[in-house]
This record gives sequence, structure tokens and C-alpha cells, in this order.
Amino acid sequence: MNDGVNGVALAVFIFFFLAVTVMGFLAARWRRADDEHSLDEWGLGGRSFGTWVTWFLLGGDLYTAYTFVAVPAAIYAAGAAGFFAVPYTILVYPLIFTFLPRLWSVSHKHGYVTTSDFVRGRFGSKGLSLAVAVTGILATMPYIALQLVGIQAVLDVMGVGGGEDTNWFIKDLPLLIAFGVLAAYTYSSGLRAPALIAFVKDTLIYIVIAVAIIYIPIKLGGFDDIFAKASDAFAQPNPATGAPRGALVPGDAGQWTYATLALGSALALFMYPHSITATLSSRSREVIRRNTTILPLYSLMLGLLALLGFMAIAAGVKVKNGQLAIPQLFEDMFPDWFAGVAFAAIGIGALVPAAIMSIAAANLFTRNIYKDFIKPDATPREETRVSKLVSLLVKVGALVFVLTMDKTVAINFQLLGGIWILQTFPALVGGLFTRWFHRWALLAGWAVGMLYGTVAAYGVASPTQKHFGGSSKEIPGIGEIGYIGLTAFLLNVVVTVVLTFVMKALKAPEGVDETSPSDYTADAGDPGVKVELPPATAGAGH
Repeated sequence: MNDGVNGVALAVFIFFFLAVTVMGFLAARWRRADDEHSLDEWGLGGRSFGTWVTWFLLGGDLYTAYTFVAVPAAIYAAGAAGFFAVPYTILVYPLIFTFLPRLWSVSHKHGYVTTSDFVRGRFGSKGLSLAVAVTGILATMPYIALQLVGIQAVLDVMGVGGGEDTNWFIKDLPLLIAFGVLAAYTYSSGLRAPALIAFVKDTLIYIVIAVAIIYIPIKLGGFDDIFAKASDAFAQPNPATGAPRGALVPGDAGQWTYATLALGSALALFMYPHSITATLSSRSREVIRRNTTILPLYSLMLGLLALLGFMAIAAGVKVKNGQLAIPQLFEDMFPDWFAGVAFAAIGIGALVPAAIMSIAAANLFTRNIYKDFIKPDATPREETRVSKLVSLLVKVGALVFVLTMDKTVAINFQLLGGIWILQTFPALVGGLFTRWFHRWALLAGWAVGMLYGTVAAYGVASPTQKHFGGSSKEIPGIGEIGYIGLTAFLLNVVVTVVLTFVMKALKAPEGVDETSPSDYTADAGDPGVKVELPPATAGAGH
């Protein structure tokens, strides 16, 4: 790592950062509606985005700076086990093709802004809606923090902020500035800001990966040499455990972990509030269907991105923090000016999802905590004002988390967030297809899944942490090591099904379902659908 500041790379990084900052503020004027003081406008971009805007927005939302840094970092640290992210992003698209259009339709029919809005309307339960909202907020907070970790990793490699002995304020000042800019344009422009910036972010990432996958192997002697050096490195024992550092191919003992982690992560991905927020911003159910067929292009990019972990090993990159491996690889292998482009791709790749995540968490608080339990008569203008303020508070919380806690803690809490958010699957996806589940049974199943997942994750240790050291543990009754979230999810489903039979036998009140079967196939032009496009936006977005 360089002792000083890489001035050229920093200048290129600042150029792109300033460009997207200007775009973020100008986004407030993009497709401006007559009434900007509603969550539909600020939090969902007017529900007006077409196929390509939605594609870039979802790509910017799902493939984050954390993805850019952490996926190849996992390969760098442990080998092919880190590739689990590739099959799970392949598994997820056929899955969401079955339920996202239904969620879009019913949400547009009834004006739902969040998944908790739908759960409350479907099952007539504010308690279940509150559980889904709180889970979404808790799972999103560490995810936002990890985007800031991604920015910090890039700044560290560029030499910005000084060394470890530098005054904390000077060291963290660049991150504070980036946070302030993010908070300002998100407050001003809402979801339109990340939607516009996502075009720049994804273009930069595609360019960087295309160049890296060709240029770096040429400099390193080809993929044969890269894999040979990686294989030798993984065969070396880990000083902390005495076992080999990793493997190019997962062994038999790791196959259950790999498979359950991929499946569980696929089920969880579109339970996150930010994924749903980006989905509901589209203008028709056909836009959603098209996106599920073209989003796998990002999975191709992700597979190429993961190979950078092997390249970092072959290039002799040595870092104490694995999250710095790929930024350091770019610093070592690219000319300074293109390293700046790569760093800008990572930095902007953090700003887009962080903005969407903070908006999604704020919408959950506003609609499903503030309006449902604190001020039921809140006006649309007041809802928007509260959501804007909460989006700032969410980002402040994430910033404090990053500045005061070890980075591995942030990563482990994000893994815990994945376990938590998966427990909302029965209420959300189950509710989209059937009203059979009882609301109290769903709440009990959620509670059991959350409790088991949290306790099991607490008991997992790692060489660096006594608790929350990972997301895999022995599966009860099977004896294989598997993903805790999937085990908790299965317990959740079992409890929900059993208690539903019990509740129905006891004739417990089931709540009022405000939806009808036709709501789940309605499109934007159908009678009774609440969303209406402003005349200026008609035909835009393709």
C-alpha cells in the first residue's frame, strides 16, 4: 500500500464524485410531479420508472460497493466457497418472476409503499406489519454501514486521511464529507437521485470489470498461472486455525454450507426493503417481468468480479483487512488514472444503494410505525417530511456504527440481517398467493425464526470474534454445517403451519383482508389502480 496520497487516482475519484453529486441534486427536477409532497413521489419516484431506469436502479440497489469489495475478498480469503453469491443471484430471478409482479399489482391497486403495508392489508394485523417493518429496518442498518465501509476502503488505499496514528477527525473527514453529500441529495431528491446516478455507477462498473478481466490476467501471465498461484496459497495453513487457508474447489464438508447459504440468500434478497422499494418504483407489472429476464446480466458480471480474488492472490497483494484486497489490486495493477476510475466505481457503487436503503428504512418507519401507531391522521405532506428526517437519522446511525466499531463487526451484523430478513418470507410471499395462514401463526413463526437465528448466530465463534463470527452452524437432526438463516426459516414455516391448523380449529379471529383476487394481476391502466402518471412522464424510461 502506498505511504502517500495517490494524487492522480484521487483527482479522478473526486471528478466522478462531484459529477454524481451534481446529478443527485438535479434529480429533484427530473420528472417533477405536480405534488412532490407524498411518499409516492419522494420515496418511489412517482412510481413512473420504465424498463431501463428500473434495471439500472435494481442493479445499483442489489450489486453494491459491498458486493464489489466483499465477494472477491471472500475468494481472496477462503477460495471457491466465496462463489456462493453467483449461484444465489441466478436462483433468485426465476423466484422473483413468480411473485414480484403480484406484489407490484396489489401495491399499486391499494397505494402500498412498503411490504408492511401489504402485510397489514392482507392479514388485517398491525402487529404482524410492525414485526415485518422492524425486521426490515434492523436488517437494513448494517447493510448501509457496509456501503460506507466500501467507501472507506477505497479512501484508505488512495492514502486519504493519513495513517492509523492520525487524528480521528482528519482520518475520517473524507468519509464524513461523502456522508454529508449523500444525506443532502437524498433528502432533496428522494429515490430519483439514486435512479439517475445508477446509470453512471453501473456503466463505470461494467467498464472496470471488462478491463480488469482482460488486462490483469495479461500482466499476471494468464489464468493458468493465476489459478496455480492461488492453489498454492490456499494450501498454506492458516496460523489461527492450523487448517489450509482455503481451496479452489469446496470440499465435501463445505457443500451443505455452500448450498444452503446460496439458497437462503436467494430467498432473502428480495425481502430487503430496498429491493422492494426499487421494484415498486416501476410503472407497470410488465416492467418487472422484463427486469427479471435481463437482471441476470449482472450475475455474469458478478462471476467475473469474483475472479478478482484469485488475481489478488496471484499478484501478491498482502493486506491485513481482506476488504482492502481488491482496491489494493487496482492500485497495484492499473495506471493511476484508471485506478481512479475503478475507485470511483466502488465509491459511487456505495452511494446508490446507501441512498435507496435509507429511503426504504425511512418509509417503513413512517408508514408502519409513525402512521400506524403514533399519528394515524398524518397527512401525505407530513409523512414525506418524517420520512426525509428518518432517512437522515438512519444514515447517521450507520455512520456512527462504521466509525465506532470494528469493520468485521459490521460484516457479521450484515450476515445476521440476512438471517432476520428471511423470516419475513412466509408473511410476504405466502400472503401473495394464499390467505390460508393465520396472522397469529405467522407472527409466532416469525418470532421463533428470529429467536433461533439470533441465538444460533450468537454462538458462532471465529478466529477474531467470540460471538456472531459467522452465519453457518450444525443443522439440528442432520449433523451437517448449514446456513443458520435457512434452518430458522424452516422452523418458522413449521410453526406457522402447525399453529394455523390450531388457530383455525379454535376459530380465532383472522382479521380483514382488504385485497381481492383481481388485485394481484391488475396493471397500471386498469380501473381502480391508484397510481397515475403525470403527463410529462408518459412514455419516458425506455
